[in-house]
Amino acid sequence: MDLNKIIIVLVRPEESRNVGAVCRAMANSGISTLRIVGKREDFDGEHVRVLAIHAAGIWEKAQFFDDITQATADCTLAAGTTRRRGKKRKGKLLLPEECAALAARVTGTNAEDGGRIAIVFGNERTGLTDDELAACTVGVTIPASPAFASLNLSHAVQIICYHLFRAQATASPGYTPLTLERLDHTVTTITDDLQKIGFFTLAGRPDMERFWRMILSRAALSEGEASYLEKLFDKVAGLVGRNAAP
Repeated sequence: MDLNKIIIVLVRPEESRNVGAVCRAMANSGISTLRIVGKREDFDGEHVRVLAIHAAGIWEKAQFFDDITQATADCTLAAGTTRRRGKKRKGKLLLPEECAALAARVTGTNAEDGGRIAIVFGNERTGLTDDELAACTVGVTIPASPAFASLNLSHAVQIICYHLFRAQATASPGYTPLTLERLDHTVTTITDDLQKIGFFTLAGRPDMERFWRMILSRAALSEGEASYLEKLFDKVAGLVGRNAAP
């Protein structure tokens, strides 16, 4: 596990002190990259620093984005945390240790190989909405008592970061997996070709895109593997088109 490739993403947090506590939780596990969906001016820097204590440097270097897609574009995989299950909430949810094992495999152990992993946390009151979780490529849940399953934001970050820290000895994949931004090109190619051959109606395309994005991000494809898939689907669509021609 290369902890320098772990990105913690907070989606529109409301309380500045919670952001500070998150910084401290990250520092406890050697994770230092924080991204926030929101604006810096929406937070009280002094309140952040009070709870961050000696981890205030993480806040100072935090980056801000308009949405999850922008915040995770350079990552290979985006893991959205949630305590709720449902049809629109990723189906199978990974446990923290399963997420850590996947992250270790993708990030590798050196700067040259592996890709970045984003762990995405929702708003303190509502968590991640269905649409926000859909912008992620895998779901993660922290088991808790059904009688009181909601965790404090910084506590949730602490648990996930701890498991990532413990998994850091895993070997490198030996290559650099695609970013989600690059992977979206492969997903578009596949769904364009499937649409050309009449595999699904236009209305079914968004679900198909989400499916391929989730599956392929977990596979941590190399550039060569993605290109091979694109050529494969292009060839299938071309053959179907020629065979259907009068």
